[in-house]
Amino acid sequence: MLWQDIVISISNILFSYALIPQVYHGFKKKKGFITLQTSLLTFVGLYAIAIAFLTFKLYFSMTITAITGTFWVILFLQRLIYGKA
Repeated sequence: MLWQDIVISISNILFSYALIPQVYHGFKKKKGFITLQTSLLTFVGLYAIAIAFLTFKLYFSMTITAITGTFWVILFLQRLIYGKA
């Protein structure tokens, strides 16, 4: 495993950890607190980065980045389903 893979993965783990309360809050309040544009562009970008990591064979970074992207998909769906806060 490359040291870059470890640094990227740790950073993305922290980003994912930071999103957990936001995702939970959205489910608890049944409201979408993040704008559609923000969540859409973020999850598309994160999935694109995950694919790039895959091509570099940075498998752990790819997995963690995809998980972070999935949290952003959840925030996007919360906004679509629950509406604006």
